[in-house]
Amino acid sequence: MSNERVASASDIPVGEVRVVECGGRSLAVSNVDGELYAIDNRCTHDDGPLGEGKLRNGRVICPRHGAAFDAKTGRVLSLPAVRNVQAFRVTVDGDDVFIDCEAAS
Repeated sequence: MSNERVASASDIPVGEVRVVECGGRSLAVSNVDGELYAIDNRCTHDDGPLGEGKLRNGRVICPRHGAAFDAKTGRVLSLPAVRNVQAFRVTVDGDDVFIDCEAAS
């Protein structure tokens, strides 16, 4: 397991998504009702930056074409994307956010 500190929890407000770097990968970290989740930052439809999209009802919405992904699992929820994105384990210790950059959740 390769846990890496990627952010402060206070920098990711409830209902928001932020881009972080982890082990050379770009990830989108979402705050869903006070719980943090991480998925790949690239939409499987057109490589759109998911971390620049919106978080609505636990869904990360791609800013390019509106594909939606489950913020917790990375499962694709709407077209035009048809493939899931990878999800990563997130742990919080105090205000420090850690992600296992190598393992899916």
